[in-house]
Amino acid sequence: MSTFRADRERAKRYCYGRQWDDLIEADGRIMKEEDYIRSRGNVPLKNNLIRRLVRSVLGVFRNQYAFPSPASLGLDPDSPASRLLYDRLRRNADLNSLPELLARTMEEFLISGLAVHRKSSSRTSPLHMPGVAAPEPFLRTDYVAPDSFFVDAAARDFRGWDIRIIGQTHDIPFSTLCAAMARSRADVARFRDIFASASSPSFLSSLSGFGSPASSSLRSFYTPPSPDLCRVIEVWTRDSQERLRVHDLRSGRVFITTTAHASRLQADPHLRLSWHMADTWHYHFFAPTGETLAEGKSPLPGGGHPYVWKAYPFIDGEIHSFVADVIDQQRHTNRLITLYDWVLRSTAKGVLLFPETALPEGVDINDISDQWSRFNGVILFRPKAGMPIPQQVTGSASKVGITDLLNIQLNMFEDVSGVSGALEGKLASGAVSGKLYDQQTRQAMIALQDILDSVNVFIQDSLHRDLTLLNNQP
Repeated sequence: MSTFRADRERAKRYCYGRQWDDLIEADGRIMKEEDYIRSRGNVPLKNNLIRRLVRSVLGVFRNQYAFPSPASLGLDPDSPASRLLYDRLRRNADLNSLPELLARTMEEFLISGLAVHRKSSSRTSPLHMPGVAAPEPFLRTDYVAPDSFFVDAAARDFRGWDIRIIGQTHDIPFSTLCAAMARSRADVARFRDIFASASSPSFLSSLSGFGSPASSSLRSFYTPPSPDLCRVIEVWTRDSQERLRVHDLRSGRVFITTTAHASRLQADPHLRLSWHMADTWHYHFFAPTGETLAEGKSPLPGGGHPYVWKAYPFIDGEIHSFVADVIDQQRHTNRLITLYDWVLRSTAKGVLLFPETALPEGVDINDISDQWSRFNGVILFRPKAGMPIPQQVTGSASKVGITDLLNIQLNMFEDVSGVSGALEGKLASGAVSGKLYDQQTRQAMIALQDILDSVNVFIQDSLHRDLTLLNNQP
């Protein structure tokens, strides 16, 4: 997922305004585009259209979002038990500040193309991450940053049903680690030794970045962002194990057990045994140095993992974001604006014609150029009879078509993103009727329907997981 992390970091930079940070090679050096433009005496201008685009789609999402009805979640509205479970689900959503959580997840989905939530509670999670003060125990839903998340690289199923490994990295204080995993003073001492070794200079010098060089701005897989935190690597694996399907002829009951009880069960003539392989999820918590901090079989109902995730579009396992589609248009727009500014400044200032004979002794021509470039500069020269004096030559800006190109790019920005002026509340003309405007708005929604429906599938999966966990809580 190193390519995905690099693409996400770039899309995030463009979304939040750092649009001249791409690295280029110029004059034999690697530098940012911003530094190169400034070295040429120009100003790197930008017009952040991507941020406006993201805000527009977020507004559409918030305007359309409504908590699902009991019927849409597979609950019987007439059943008292279903109504009670649905009320618990609504209460749990309120404790998790679900509308705000989903809005920020939607923003992440637009930027990176990946949305991840993690379910946890003191009863179902080996590592219950504290930090949320709630008036009552609840099933916690946490946003997982995609740069700390990893999944099976061989996964190809759009629904994520074919993954065999999934997990994330945690950066937590040592006290939190001990509260979650230590069962004795010996465990605390062992953890202290492990993370002292993980922060040693010899260990850190042997590491490279997670899917990138160590000098990259992307987070390292092995080191936390702050030295007072501990990096814990959570890994869930789906393992195939031998199982016995047992049919009790006396009671008609069918159950699954391990092969460790095979000899005892075979001695009972009223039991029919059949052997098969079954997949079970196991969790592992590792230190950066490789030591196992905790491990075990999944405690979740159904034996699954605690993650709900959605990647878009996930064709051949590839993730491509909504923001990435318009980065090229944003770059071209910024270049045209910068070029237009340079043309205007060059036209207003013109060029200085300075005779060599008028150059005073001891004065360098570079000093003359520096003074001329200042708005209040004073140039000292020595006039001579019959020799021309320095003069500035200016001309009007010629029509080079920058304005036309800029208009083309702005129109292409709408065409590529699918977010038209009608969706942003802009009218093509003042004579548009309300009925026509409403029709234009509905048509503009068609281009966003696919990505909005993908997010709705993610929300439904997350709430179905909540129902399963809440239904198994006392």
